[in-house]
Amino acid sequence: MSVGIDEISFYTSGQYLDLKTLAQHQGIDPNKYYDGIGQEKMAMASLDEDVVTLAANAALPIVERVGTEAIAAVLFATETGIDQSKAAGVYVHRLLGLNSNCRVVELKQACYSATAAIQMACAMVARQPARPILVIASDVARYDLESPGEATQGCGAVAMLISANPRILEIAPEVGNHTEDVMDFWRPNYRTNALVDGKYSTKIYLKSLKRSWENFTEQSSTSYTDLDYFCYHLPFGKMAQKAHSHLARVNKSGQTPEELERQIEPTLIYNRAIGNSYTASMYIGLCSLLENSTEDLTDKRIGLFSYGSGCVAEFFTARVQAGYQQALLPHKHQALLENRKELSYEEYIELYHYANPTDGGEHRLPQQTQGRFRLAAISEHKREYISV
Repeated sequence: MSVGIDEISFYTSGQYLDLKTLAQHQGIDPNKYYDGIGQEKMAMASLDEDVVTLAANAALPIVERVGTEAIAAVLFATETGIDQSKAAGVYVHRLLGLNSNCRVVELKQACYSATAAIQMACAMVARQPARPILVIASDVARYDLESPGEATQGCGAVAMLISANPRILEIAPEVGNHTEDVMDFWRPNYRTNALVDGKYSTKIYLKSLKRSWENFTEQSSTSYTDLDYFCYHLPFGKMAQKAHSHLARVNKSGQTPEELERQIEPTLIYNRAIGNSYTASMYIGLCSLLENSTEDLTDKRIGLFSYGSGCVAEFFTARVQAGYQQALLPHKHQALLENRKELSYEEYIELYHYANPTDGGEHRLPQQTQGRFRLAAISEHKREYISV
């Protein structure tokens, strides 16, 4: 019995800041961002959007297809949690009308936790094949103004249905892991914005890739040359190029730069227009590959590297299934990206400086989202979500 991804859907905010606008404000060449980090736009969550609304909108097409009774559990991965106790997925459970026998749990380990959720979901499905699991990764990436990370902000959510005999990807059981206690990126409870040591984080990312790959080769007979495409965690697009070149050197592949680029370029298209989405970024990259590749990917093997600062990393593989195209949503995703509103720098700054109220009073939020679900109010310290 094969287990893997039966359906994949992503969602992002209906507004964005073009990085050329940020560059103009900073008085620098936009190519520092366009070419230097491989990013063009960063999605900005509206006042009535957060990880819950992004997640519910991402999962809606899946639930509409399979029905509210079919899903056995929701595994919600995020590092932008909205509550120290209650799982954000419980709000999503209500918004989507899922059955009361569906368990919900939230997972956290920086950008890695969606991969942990997928591996857990695969094990759960293997145990009960008739009960698919909904995995959701949802995050809002935010950094201090004028910091090196400012241009790598973004937001997005991806929902994946994990099932037996999947229509899109069969996930292989062999994995390679690496865990190491480092301080390359972190966000204490008392901070809204993350703290990051960028150069150190890149160094640890590449070290973790090598160690995860080495561990993977101890568990699997799959070799580097068996893999056709590679998906990497994408804090910014250029990181995938650094990572893939590094893995190729580790394996002494002898590939040309053009050959290396061909194996990752389709994974970067959506993220280039969205920005960093933490737990969701690699899987939006996977969706980008599946929907934008110019060749039929049937039976192609994909290597996936998931990295979470702090750090936990994992390398695993998947095989594309015959007929996968019929399970994808390319037109929906492309329309979502094409119909967004571009923000001026002044609108971006106003949005950036908005702070969620903490006084316990009643605060109604203006309707800005283009999605089906929104955060309508924060009242008596309770978040109120509604369907539009």
